[in-house]
Amino acid sequence: MKPLVIANWKMNPSSARAARALFGELRRRLARLRGVEVAVAPPFPYLGLTRGARPFALAAQDTFWEPSGAYTGEVSPAMLADLGVRYVLVGHSERRRIFGDDDAAVNRKLGALLKAGLRPVLAIGEERHESREVVPSKLAAELGRALGGIGRPDLPRLVIAYEPVWAISTAPGARSDTPDHATSRAIYIRKLLTKLAGRRTADRIRIIYGGSVSANNAAGFISRDIRGMEGLLVGGASLDAEEFIKIVRSVARHSTARI
Repeated sequence: MKPLVIANWKMNPSSARAARALFGELRRRLARLRGVEVAVAPPFPYLGLTRGARPFALAAQDTFWEPSGAYTGEVSPAMLADLGVRYVLVGHSERRRIFGDDDAAVNRKLGALLKAGLRPVLAIGEERHESREVVPSKLAAELGRALGGIGRPDLPRLVIAYEPVWAISTAPGARSDTPDHATSRAIYIRKLLTKLAGRRTADRIRIIYGGSVSANNAAGFISRDIRGMEGLLVGGASLDAEEFIKIVRSVARHSTARI
């Protein structure tokens, strides 16, 4: 399974011209890269600009759970699918904190995306830093409630993004996570998935890391010796073409070295 690197542009850049330029630069310099899957998640207005994004996958930053209707300001899974979107972020800490997305809303969005044939990227993560030995109950609670009622056959299309809130660069007092700590969380999340869905299903679900990812630390989060993180969710650094290209190339080199 190739590592997955997702560029989450959030509410950036401020113009379609800048978005087109950034995407064009990434595509020009990463088009022939092997050993890694790259997805770009622009704001909704720019999804059309990056349609037919090969060799990249197109991603969206959120969705609503209804297929259509009187829901002013919302975007449905069917609309995203029609634009060629493959991955959709759900439950990002900013959506939870600023817009009030609770576990019930996340669960409904997951179900709607899977029904539409899309691949949800479920973000989970604790707010306070915990030592490697301390297992945060919030991870188990968020994961369990998000996956409630989701059929086992649908779960392999899911991606889990472990994104500790305390490590996100925009969070007050943010501090970088370590590869060792992140790997321990990946192991724990896979144990939770095994308990919920069985080992065979759990083994088919990709787990990636997000939180202050940079070119300097990116490859370190992709474990060499044991199955840990299998990709990255990149926020601010994805808006700097040079930095993001370095991140993707470092992950690709690391992935090739493991084969």
